[in-house]
Amino acid sequence: MAAKKANAFDPEQSPREIEDKFEMLQILNEEGEIINKEMDPGMSDEQLTELMTRMVWTRILDQRSISLNRQGRLGFYAPTAGQEASQLASQFALESEDFILPGYRDVPQIIFHGLPLEQAFLWSRGHFQGSDVPDGVNIFLPQIIIGAQYIQAAGVALGKQKRGEKSVVITYTGDGGTSQGDFYEGINFAGAFNSPAIFVIQNNQYAISTPRSLQTKAKTLAQKGIAAGIPSVLVDGMDPLAVYAVTKQARERALNGGGPTLIETMCYRYGPHTMAGDDPTRYRTSETDSEWEKRDPLIRFRKYLEAKGLWNEEKENEVIERAKEEIKAAIKKADAAPKQKVSDFLNIMYRGEMPQNVKEQLDIYTEKESK
Repeated sequence: MAAKKANAFDPEQSPREIEDKFEMLQILNEEGEIINKEMDPGMSDEQLTELMTRMVWTRILDQRSISLNRQGRLGFYAPTAGQEASQLASQFALESEDFILPGYRDVPQIIFHGLPLEQAFLWSRGHFQGSDVPDGVNIFLPQIIIGAQYIQAAGVALGKQKRGEKSVVITYTGDGGTSQGDFYEGINFAGAFNSPAIFVIQNNQYAISTPRSLQTKAKTLAQKGIAAGIPSVLVDGMDPLAVYAVTKQARERALNGGGPTLIETMCYRYGPHTMAGDDPTRYRTSETDSEWEKRDPLIRFRKYLEAKGLWNEEKENEVIERAKEEIKAAIKKADAAPKQKVSDFLNIMYRGEMPQNVKEQLDIYTEKESK
């Protein structure tokens, strides 16, 4: 048999060469120990404590939001427990001038970027006041269409680039979002224009009930960025230090003209996909849940901070009680919002010149609502 030519096409080798390069970056192991000192971002004690505070606060918000949803006091809600490091450590690496385009599970990031909590509750209820983002809060509201925020982020990033603004755009989607055409179009557009965007894939293993293994043959989701010619990285999404480090590096690259970055955070959602009837026990085993619970970002980070003398049970309980009080106050404000009227929607939609047929409808509903 003739010897195989060195430059012959090997259909198995091509993807393997790329996939083998994507090892998961981790700084803090499951026991809260630094195992990658070279990548340690060197956060100050104050930064470490603040990030832990936000993660604990968000876990309480998640628990309370689930309860409020079951009581009928909250509308659409997608649980976040398990993804706190992926969400909050990435947002923590941003500055206030940076722009966030979230998916529907990414409410915690926009709260800590400036959206008042009561407005987040109103957005969940579908109340128009929940969409009235305060001036200076650089966010879009959560995107419901899977992957659409990637296209929008590419456009916002290009706009910032053309204006010469020294800030970046970050957007999030889940593993299911990478199966959408918008995902590829967004990263390709940003890559072609070298725009200052950070694309985060929160790989929580399931697109509702569909496991990642059935969505793509690719070994990683991070490698999909290679086709668009942009730097890509796979990171332990349950490790706050690792998520913060890669996001901060991606931000600095973008500000220095390095263009976009694609970040895959390997994480897990402990609850259902949303509170709209999903039952994760139908497609996940208790053994799988237990294995991921050992990697809980709060437990891991707590061990790390306790070893440094920065955290203890008393401090955590203080954060928990404060979170409960703030959530209680915010839901009270949301409850006090005026009842929505059809005339409100018409006036909001047509702030300029109103078409005659709409004006006639407005007059009809205004009269009805006055009775």
